[in-house]
Amino acid sequence: MLMRKTPLLAAVWLAAFSSLHAEIRLPHVLASHMILQRETAVPIWGWAGPGETVTVTFAGQTCVANATADGRWQVQLTAMPANEDGRDLVVADQAGRVVLTDVLVGDVWLAGGQSNMGFPLNSAHNAAEVLPQARDPQLRFFSVARKPAAAPQSDCAGTWEATTPETAKNFSAVAYFFAREIRRDQHCPVGVLLAPWGGTDIETWISLAGLKQSPALTKTLDRWREAVVQAAKIQAHPELAAAYESDLKHWQAEVAPAYNAALKQYNADKAAGHEVGPKPQPARPEPSNPDPMGLPSPSRRPSTPTVNFNGLIAPLAPCALRGIIWYQGENNGSAGMAYRALFPRLIMDWREQWQSAGFAGGADLPFLFVQLPCNGADAVPVAQSGWPWLREAQLLTLGVPHTAMAITIDVGNPNDVHPADKIDVGVRLALAAKKLVYHESVIASGPLYEGFTVEANGQLRVCFSETGGGLVIGQAPWRAPGVPPLPLDQLIGFYLAGEDQHWVAASARIDGGCVVVRSPQVPHPVAVRYGWANSPRCNLYNQAGLPASPFRTDQWTDAQGRTN
Repeated sequence: MLMRKTPLLAAVWLAAFSSLHAEIRLPHVLASHMILQRETAVPIWGWAGPGETVTVTFAGQTCVANATADGRWQVQLTAMPANEDGRDLVVADQAGRVVLTDVLVGDVWLAGGQSNMGFPLNSAHNAAEVLPQARDPQLRFFSVARKPAAAPQSDCAGTWEATTPETAKNFSAVAYFFAREIRRDQHCPVGVLLAPWGGTDIETWISLAGLKQSPALTKTLDRWREAVVQAAKIQAHPELAAAYESDLKHWQAEVAPAYNAALKQYNADKAAGHEVGPKPQPARPEPSNPDPMGLPSPSRRPSTPTVNFNGLIAPLAPCALRGIIWYQGENNGSAGMAYRALFPRLIMDWREQWQSAGFAGGADLPFLFVQLPCNGADAVPVAQSGWPWLREAQLLTLGVPHTAMAITIDVGNPNDVHPADKIDVGVRLALAAKKLVYHESVIASGPLYEGFTVEANGQLRVCFSETGGGLVIGQAPWRAPGVPPLPLDQLIGFYLAGEDQHWVAASARIDGGCVVVRSPQVPHPVAVRYGWANSPRCNLYNQAGLPASPFRTDQWTDAQGRTN
């Protein structure tokens, strides 16, 4: 005799059946129109009912995996050559199947950082020329939705888009120009995972596990612990979050329109080199989210350590990558010495995350980054604080294996933290990729400081690597509004000091792969600095047209004992 199911028993039976036959699901980054990485094993992963047998079929391969107790499964497609023909990738189990269409195989790059990486193509100085020609179905971008998180997330929102004039206008300009160069050079499909967020500290982009591995990051971990305590308080009192949401809604309706208009005009005037007064302020301060782990109010950015990694980067691992491009540091510009520990830790952390997630190439993922360009005023020609120390930290990070740096000191804007020249940044990153990743014989860097000697006649000889066929006096490929051109008849940007640590502008001349620096005001020089300012005027290049990185030969400290 059949037992008649009561409503309660039916509900229990249905719940059990659903847990065993949950709908198969893939992360958003694995979707129709995606590009898979060529020439390496490619992880494909997702979720299904616990214990379900999942079959993945693509390009003549069939891979099988069983979902774990929490429903997660993962397979590895074996290495494939590039392919421009869109094919179906099918994922199936007993309960159903998912078909991803128009899947290509080529090179996939992850682009992260701050607003200069996020800077849209339609705001670039050459947008009117570039956008109408931005039409390439083999060049595709996946934009990660900006959502911070208190713990690493398994998925993120986002969609794959092919390049058209309409879609490209919102793509990262730096990533677009970079990817376009790689596409032209490698003749294969190129995909970019876009995950920048303007105004964010590097600490927000490092995982908790990564922070814990560095003794130098104790203060950063303390900030994270404080945020955890505060977030718990907000969760225990939901009325605080509700009050914030209500206050923000009123602020956006009553205060934001006038404030945003004034701020837009102020920024436009400043970028154009016009004289501006005090920065506009809102009629009343914008409300701030009391939850440090939550989405900040519109004009603010996440500042809690780990939250951007958790929400934007963790969901992408173990997506197979060719490499990573990174443009960040502005928000850490006053803490260059701390960046010496933070930046290498981020690089190693991301590699460790990809490796542990199951991407075989994670341990030595190529990491290409942009050295900050000029920005900001200088009270003295040789800075005593600010961005030069951040640039130095970036330069030192070249000591981390499988890294390369695009020097951009010549394409910044003293009056705007968002310089409009992004093509030169993207092209220089692509040069770095051609040499480091694709092993081409190209000149990929401007001159880098190698060493110096003090000569008997009171002059100082500075020698360089990456001379690229020879050192030359060069000219910036782009100039911000109101910035005069660099001189072509003399080297500038070099300063000498004696034991008194008093810096004096020096004459400089090229002598082979070195520069000879001297000044009658410093008869016994002991140190030289080059381009050591927030917005330096400097013009040493190599014959490939790439600028020299700013540098210093000293390690002097200030009155507080900090390296100066």
